[in-house]
Amino acid sequence: MGGEITGDGVVGLSRSLLTAGAESVIVSLWAVDDSSTSDLMVEFYQQLQQNPDKAKALRQAMLSTMKKHPHPIHWAAFTLIGNAE
Repeated sequence: MGGEITGDGVVGLSRSLLTAGAESVIVSLWAVDDSSTSDLMVEFYQQLQQNPDKAKALRQAMLSTMKKHPHPIHWAAFTLIGNAE
């Protein structure tokens, strides 16, 4: 007998990571192209070095990614769950 498939998806995974001790997680609500994801995450960590507020760093990374990948499918899927600081 295998595990039950539920509709928890990203929320269930995020909850599990937070329960395991992560202060926060950035998740994608849908599959995103590897290239735009890489651009966004590199920019996120660069922004995070300048500003410890993860929500603000993610927003700036999204704005930067929009310049190279203007369609929202490339950057709008990402969200921060948990502590922003």
